[in-house]
Amino acid sequence: MLTKFLQHLGKYTLLLKGMFTKPENGKVYWKEFMNQCMDIGIRSLPIVIIISVFLGAVMTVQTAYQLISPIIPKYVMAQVVRDSVILELSPTIICIVLAGVVGSKIASELGNMRVSEQIDALEIMGINTKSYLILPKIIAALIMIPCLIVLAITLSIAGGFFTGVFTGIMSSQQYSYGLIDGFKAFGIAVAMVKAFTFAFIIATVPSYYGYNVEGGALEIGRSSTTSVIVSCIMILFADYVITMLML
Repeated sequence: MLTKFLQHLGKYTLLLKGMFTKPENGKVYWKEFMNQCMDIGIRSLPIVIIISVFLGAVMTVQTAYQLISPIIPKYVMAQVVRDSVILELSPTIICIVLAGVVGSKIASELGNMRVSEQIDALEIMGINTKSYLILPKIIAALIMIPCLIVLAITLSIAGGFFTGVFTGIMSSQQYSYGLIDGFKAFGIAVAMVKAFTFAFIIATVPSYYGYNVEGGALEIGRSSTTSVIVSCIMILFADYVITMLML
């Protein structure tokens, strides 16, 4: 088990090392980068918007259900929603969802190219396939996923606001005061560190499994599934480590 883990770790490290070379054609790399920004960022917007709004709404209702004591002021609910969404829920849950949506697509795309020998053809042409196929995905993920996390945090807080106000849980003034009271900007820094770390995992782990597929269509499906599982585990582990170190 340990030997297999070290083998994967070594191949993963060599894959990352092999990406950093001078592009053969800057325009082609730029086009690929923009395509990846579209796939990773823009096409993930609908699922991110839906999850974020309902995440904030559910957090508000659950917090109101638990904090029923008359001693606790109602604006505390907004503080709980704010800190939970910023520090944990939006970065982690959204990135786990993206690991399934984006990660499986990356692994399947590269796996199909490997099985159909498209990667071999590019290498025969003298193109560094690691740099051309994987590096734009990583850069696009590092740019787009933190933007999605910022949007998710905003929408979650907005979803909590509308739910709290329209259901009568608290007034708009109470919710607004709870968002401002005791706010620490360091929480945003923690969320961004998590976002960049998770984005790197989402882009690199599926790329590794897809790039190194051996076999046929069945193996593509297996590598896609494995990449999602490993990505989710690494995201949760990184979440724990970052939380312990920064908080």
